[in-house]
Amino acid sequence: MPLPTDALRDHACLTVHGPDQPGLVAAVTGLITRNGANIVTLDQYSDNPEGGAFFQRVVFHRPDLAAALPDLEADIAATLEPYGMQWRLTDQSVPKRMAILASTSDHCLLELLWRHRRGELPVTIPMVISNHTNVAEDVRSFGIPFFHVPSQGPDKSEAEAKILQLVKGNVDFLVLARYMQIISEGFLDDVDVPVINIHHSFLPAFIGAAPYRKAHERGVKLIGATSHYVTKDLDEGPIIEQDVARVNHTMTAADLQAHGAYVERAVLGRAVQWHAEDRVIRHGNHTIVFTDRP
Repeated sequence: MPLPTDALRDHACLTVHGPDQPGLVAAVTGLITRNGANIVTLDQYSDNPEGGAFFQRVVFHRPDLAAALPDLEADIAATLEPYGMQWRLTDQSVPKRMAILASTSDHCLLELLWRHRRGELPVTIPMVISNHTNVAEDVRSFGIPFFHVPSQGPDKSEAEAKILQLVKGNVDFLVLARYMQIISEGFLDDVDVPVINIHHSFLPAFIGAAPYRKAHERGVKLIGATSHYVTKDLDEGPIIEQDVARVNHTMTAADLQAHGAYVERAVLGRAVQWHAEDRVIRHGNHTIVFTDRP
């Protein structure tokens, strides 16, 4: 469970990635030390120490962090950019703003709203947007604004324009909680924040529509779910988290769907939490996810 916001006061997270080379760890720890900060956690990974890529996530405590951020950022840039490293520094006490897009299925939406209310997700939820109205009262019962943006027919441009008006500049990332609409490349370019999706299948198998029917027809023994970042290529973005559930020959397609809903909720919840905690580094079409899970 994430720490309360007060417990994260004056805590920052620095993520670093780029070409692996000698001196990177010393450079990072040295700049943190000389800026009067103390390292709380440090995770790192190299895919090949000889010419590979290096990834690191460091959480540190620095008294009066807000006042020190400009100097910290300047020192990080001066220290790491000569190494060719990309980096990102975030104040861990500031929750990310997460908008949710949903359709008629409510299990993933309600999972996120419930976890948020329990303080298990370090986010704020400024809005939920749906192309249907059946979830409106549930959303409002959590004290979160609900917006209905219909999306019908092959031309989604009007709906996407309305969604952009709502979210542009107001959110740090979007979550598609079983939002059953294809997001256009133009929308992704214009919204300019990460978009996380939950796919009701264990990708790359059974992609597209009706995956549970396809899985049932194939006689599978495992079903799963995949949470990934959305890109212009349908269902092919970098994968954040996956999980499976065992099934057998006695189960109908409806049984598979019911079991799959539990997996979808868990997978999406973990993916959202890890993204919100700056635990995910994107590297091409892959992700490096720093968690205590194998």
